Amino acid sequence: QVQLVESGGGLVQAGDSLRLSCAASGRHFSYYAMGWFRQTPGKEREFVAAISWSRGDLAYGDSVKGRFTISRDGAKHTVYLQMNSLKPEDTAVYYCAADTGRCSVLASTYRYWGQGTQVTVSS
Repeated sequence: QVQLVESGGGLVQAGDSLRLSCAASGRHFSYYAMGWFRQTPGKEREFVAAISWSRGDLAYGDSVKGRFTISRDGAKHTVYLQMNSLKPEDTAVYYCAADTGRCSVLASTYRYWGQGTQVTVSS
C-alpha cells in the first residue's frame, strides 16, 4: 500500500511559477513510477507528467512540454512538479499517482492516488 499527499497548490497569476510536491509513504516505494494528472469539472483526468523512479524515464503531456518539469528526491520519497509560465488553462485539481512498472500516460494504470491540490491561474 502506498499513501500519497500532495501540497503546493494555490492561486497565482498568468506567467507565474508554482511547485507541487507529492510525499509518498509505503513499502517498496523505490520500485514505483510516479505520475501527475490534472482534472477540471466535467472533463476527464488529463496526463501531465510521469517519472520512472528507478530509471529516471520521463514523459510529459503535450500541453505542458517545455513549461513543466517533473523530478524526484529518493531520500525524501517525494516527487515534484515545477510549473513555469503558468496559463489560465492550467487551472485544475492536480493529482499525484503511483504504481509499479514503467511510467505511464494512462490514468487507468495507476492504482494509488493522492487527494489532489487545487491550482488556479488568473489572467
